[in-house]
Amino acid sequence: MRKNITLNAEEAHIRRAREKAARQNKSLNTVFREWLARYAGADDAAARFEQLMARLRHVNAGRKFTRDEMNER
Repeated sequence: MRKNITLNAEEAHIRRAREKAARQNKSLNTVFREWLARYAGADDAAARFEQLMARLRHVNAGRKFTRDEMNER
């Protein structure tokens, strides 16, 4: 269920944000909802990352890699 909220911000910021959203073929409302979903899920993403790192703690590369090795493509 969606709920309306009221925000306030500097007029110039709102104008520039609307212009940027329009260049992306989106409304400012759509951009805000996307941002809010990412912001609300940020803690979940960090927790999932920590859980992954804990599960992979046993992994050992066996040695340190040189800068050139790490940047090879």
